[in-house]
Amino acid sequence: MQREQLEFDVVFVGGGPANLAGAIHLKRLAAQAGREVEICLIEKAESIGAHSLSGAVLDLKALTELLPDYATRGCPIEETDLRDGIFYLTPRGQIRLPLTPAFMHNAGCAVISLSKFCAWLGTVAEELGVNIFPGFAGVEALYDESGRRVVGVRTGDKGIGKNGTPKSNMEPGVDLRAAVTVLGEGPKGSLMREVGKRLGLCDGKMPQTFETAVKEVIELPAANAFQDSPFTVIHTFGFPLGLDTKGGGFLYRMRENRVALGLVVGLDYENPMLEPYQEFLRFKRHPLIVGLIRGGKVLQQGAKTLAAGGWYTMPQLAMDGALVVGDSACMLNTRRLKGIHTAMKSGMLAAETALDALERADASAAVLRGYADRMAASWIRSELFAARNFGQALSRKGLGKFIAVGAQLLTGGRGLVDPMQTVDDAATLKAGQLSAPAPVADLDGKLYIDKLTGVYLSGATHEEDQPCHLLIPDPELCVTRCWQTFRSPCTRFCPGQVYEMETEGGRPRLKLNPSNCLHCKTCEIKDPYKNILWSCPEGGGGPKFTIT
Repeated sequence: MQREQLEFDVVFVGGGPANLAGAIHLKRLAAQAGREVEICLIEKAESIGAHSLSGAVLDLKALTELLPDYATRGCPIEETDLRDGIFYLTPRGQIRLPLTPAFMHNAGCAVISLSKFCAWLGTVAEELGVNIFPGFAGVEALYDESGRRVVGVRTGDKGIGKNGTPKSNMEPGVDLRAAVTVLGEGPKGSLMREVGKRLGLCDGKMPQTFETAVKEVIELPAANAFQDSPFTVIHTFGFPLGLDTKGGGFLYRMRENRVALGLVVGLDYENPMLEPYQEFLRFKRHPLIVGLIRGGKVLQQGAKTLAAGGWYTMPQLAMDGALVVGDSACMLNTRRLKGIHTAMKSGMLAAETALDALERADASAAVLRGYADRMAASWIRSELFAARNFGQALSRKGLGKFIAVGAQLLTGGRGLVDPMQTVDDAATLKAGQLSAPAPVADLDGKLYIDKLTGVYLSGATHEEDQPCHLLIPDPELCVTRCWQTFRSPCTRFCPGQVYEMETEGGRPRLKLNPSNCLHCKTCEIKDPYKNILWSCPEGGGGPKFTIT
């Protein structure tokens, strides 16, 4: 197949905060140096920000470094009066922590909509001359003759039918070649999966671990309890997950009588019958939350995974011809529940390294490793190293987690054991009692909604006549060992009802609904047999977040 080739100095894969910050910083650095640098940024969503979903409380540190005049530039900030409340929830009550740990203080930070924020960064980048191409998914890394140096990325073909044959509107993907390729696909990127295997980027590292978050933006009545609350940022732990499953809830005040509400569930959970979406509904039914969102209406819902493994799970950050940034590089600070600022800073440091490589005309790993050196000398390192064992501590059961966390607070992050080991999320399910708790009833379709309504409110759409982007190498395994041992946990851990188990001729049959996919990639992460591979669908498919 004849493919068009386009040449750039730097190609950024992914339109999240890391790559957008990197592209902006690189363009400005190049201008200061009197150098013209051709930059391309591709994003699989139909528009910048459409696949961006987060809590999101933003530490303004990186933004201030990148764009000191962000306020006058119209940066979309939702709330700056951040007053913290942390609560332990019991099934019917709550206990407020009398003291907020120093690392959880949010004074001086801001609540944002990440989708709005990324869209705004995209306009800043375009004004500087960055070539931004939304609706183009990076599906394959390009290598030189040695097969070890990344020289760019190939975008996906468009107009391929379900049966794999070209349709009348077929458009071949484009080969985007560059001296430096920056991978910022977010958690569990499909390009990172393949490049990582080929080049051993995770060799010698602990297994990466993840969390899944279900989030909504809710519109409240003009007169509402949250308006009069002493808190504008609420975090919870305990109910509904208990102390044996990692995770917790959040509630953030936004503009226009809106709130961001969500529940985060660690994917190292053991109970195969646990369903994150049902736990989210239970969280919404808690008296503390009910009192604050009463009378509200869900405007938008979505789900995403968080790369929560931290310092010891971070992949090799540089290789011949390429760098890794943001969630793809495990930059989330689990202790602070923040990762946007670290992602942005990682993109900025990658930009500085890329410019250095261009000026030397040398994008070898030896030069690009300057990125890791820059990170080690920055505040990213001090933040992430102090939290290096925090996620592992939260994975402890019962009171053991409080002992482990307390020990870290007393020892500057070291804790009782350093390093604390991580476990692959796919390996933690335990066979046993296979009876699910009763689902949350009395969904009103307005404030309490089912999965399919949530998919509708995410705006998720995919071209129906295209190859399924969810690849299952061994379908028979799904209806034998996985069904018999775990009762097909994919039907529960997926927040979009992509996977359903039907009966055909008295035998279970797995049905896929790929058009429901929210692109969270929980399925590839949590599947106990690693029998699901998530790949990019035709560019432009997926959710269409605008206010999350």
